[in-house]
Amino acid sequence: MEKNMISRREDYEISPFTFAIVPVEYGSKTYSKIIEFDEEILVPFKPSSIVKSSCFYFGANYPGRCESTKALLGISHKVPISIEPGNRLFFFPTTSPAKESCIWLSYEHIVSRVKIDSNKTQINFRNKQSVEVPVSYNIIENQMLRTAMLKSKILQNLAEAERKAIYLYNTLQVNDRKSDFQAKDEHVYPEKKEPLKP
Repeated sequence: MEKNMISRREDYEISPFTFAIVPVEYGSKTYSKIIEFDEEILVPFKPSSIVKSSCFYFGANYPGRCESTKALLGISHKVPISIEPGNRLFFFPTTSPAKESCIWLSYEHIVSRVKIDSNKTQINFRNKQSVEVPVSYNIIENQMLRTAMLKSKILQNLAEAERKAIYLYNTLQVNDRKSDFQAKDEHVYPEKKEPLKP
């Protein structure tokens, strides 16, 4: 990929501009190089830490996101996660997140994959940049498929929940209007009462 100027930040939350989170050695520590649409950012945290803090930033936690994926897809290793489905923040790890070599990739920004050799794949992004990852083409394809399935299931669930909410809202609106009409009718045509008998 083309070399952009790398800026540095002390913290970072994943956003719709995030393409990839790549581990880099910085002295004796592991930092993260964030690849965004038009810049690269160096952050003094491991990729896994950024993923976890970003889940928390959007009101969830990383273990919960992982358990959700496991329940929805029936898988247990290298699980993709939905960091924030409303913003289409679906990311997947290239290997076990416990490994320092793990790279996190944004599903939404990947347009193609190219096999370089048996253990290396080129990831091409929407902005015509690319990054090489040290895993096989088949692993990337499998992770892409898993993430597509996760995205489909979660968005279907959200759409169904929204449909039910709209139905409930419309039902309540109709009932409110009926109540208003009844109240007006009672005001215009008050109920006739029989005169009291002596």
